[in-house]
Amino acid sequence: MLLPDTTPRKSARLASRQAGDVPSQEKILEVAESLFARRGYQGVGLREVARTAGLSKSALFHHFPSKLELYRAVLDRILTGIDENLSEPQSSTDGPLHRLLQRIEALIDAFAASPTRAPLLLRSLFEAELAEAPNAEVSARLQKIIGGICSLMSEGIAAGEIRSVPIPHAVQGLIGMLVFQFASGEFGDELLGNAVFSSAEISRHKKYVISLIANGLAASPAIAKGVSRP
Repeated sequence: MLLPDTTPRKSARLASRQAGDVPSQEKILEVAESLFARRGYQGVGLREVARTAGLSKSALFHHFPSKLELYRAVLDRILTGIDENLSEPQSSTDGPLHRLLQRIEALIDAFAASPTRAPLLLRSLFEAELAEAPNAEVSARLQKIIGGICSLMSEGIAAGEIRSVPIPHAVQGLIGMLVFQFASGEFGDELLGNAVFSSAEISRHKKYVISLIANGLAASPAIAKGVSRP
């Protein structure tokens, strides 16, 4: 559901952007993303966000009239960044399985680029406030990302490159592999014996996931070999 139309608030936000206030807005979003990722929606207050951002609470309200609106803006910012990672043009000569693996690599890079993205997205699945008042823009961005993966899997099955699998279940498992790795925090560091966000672990995780998906979804060993990394 879209937020109620509040024209004066929208006009104020537009005026602030035109007046060159965007850096303040970006600072608020950066601070809020970090706090929400660590403590969730209920664990963060607007006063703390404003203080950490070096702004007054009234200045924060000038950009975001409510905590729910701020939280949604943070989620939209994260999903926009992830979607931009997926916007790299793909060769039309590549088969659907190869393009799916490229998309998975891009998703891993997107989560690896920021330690707050995965934890916040994982937390957002359990935030009652979002479930009770979903936002159309955030939902649309999320569906675009997931829908792109589902479409490639459907195309691959139809082309005989990907074996027949229940796509929703396959996507659910894929989300778990991609998101939890980068949301696991100290638990993940201890389990791996190395920092999850170290370049070595990111590279190792990418190779593991790509190999697992290629061999698990390919309709034949020959197809899996053809799309696997050397």
